[in-house]
Amino acid sequence: MTHFEETNRVAKKVSIEEGLEIATELFNILAKDKSGIGLAAPQCNIDASVAVVNVREPLILINPTIKEQWDEIDYYEGCLSYPKRGVHTKRYKNIIIQTEQEESGWYFSGAKTTQEVKGTWEQESKEQDQEQRLLEAICVQHEIDHLNGLTIMDRENKPKPLRVKKSWGRNEIVGITDGETYKEIKYKKAKPLIDSGKWEIYIGGPITI
Repeated sequence: MTHFEETNRVAKKVSIEEGLEIATELFNILAKDKSGIGLAAPQCNIDASVAVVNVREPLILINPTIKEQWDEIDYYEGCLSYPKRGVHTKRYKNIIIQTEQEESGWYFSGAKTTQEVKGTWEQESKEQDQEQRLLEAICVQHEIDHLNGLTIMDRENKPKPLRVKKSWGRNEIVGITDGETYKEIKYKKAKPLIDSGKWEIYIGGPITI
């Protein structure tokens, strides 16, 4: 398997001619490695703002910039520079980018379409297309990050712990704490203390003081 570099430097801009040559090299590397759907020049130790994406069709990004992005989503993605490691990130379903070789912007969208379908096969095809379009939009964002010196580690979105919510019976014994003291009392007596904001139900059992 090919070893891919990682850098925190912003890649330098290049001409269209240089970009196309580098893109050809990147596509060849992807074809040989067969483990990724996108690749940025800095990952191959090439200081150039060029990346390629191959999800729905081969795309070349030369000096790309994101102009607009909306509909933030949680996503779980990997990277060739961090083999066998995935990270939860925040990305966008919809983005518009500008590249050096195109005067108009490119719009990528993983949003659901309003197109009506008739049968099971059409529905499955529609869902697969939506998944591919979303993957393409995510991949474009991922590769542009590389060109700006960012990695999935910089984008990591660590899930926040969720408090356990439960319905308690009036006469059920619960443990409560104010951070220093722990006591067990009936829920009907604990509720006014909890509502005051000074006490909370402790799920983990007695606190050792």
